[in-house]
Amino acid sequence: MTRLTLVSRRYCHLCQDMEKALGQLATDLGVEVEVVDVDADAALEARYDELVPVLLHEGRELCHYFLDVSKVRDYLNEIG
Repeated sequence: MTRLTLVSRRYCHLCQDMEKALGQLATDLGVEVEVVDVDADAALEARYDELVPVLLHEGRELCHYFLDVSKVRDYLNEIG
């Protein structure tokens, strides 16, 4: 199963919005979403601090700030 990673933080409303939107998309597309707290990992914080939320697949950034549904769907269709 394909796993997407959402780099997020607890007090971020954009992060909460993206996580909520990803819930339905994940169900529709049959993917898992792992939510990772950017503030719990110094390397992630150094890389993504001001960009959260960031949606990744195997380290590749798919979108940040807002969920780009069409881009994520196209990417997932492309990788099969």
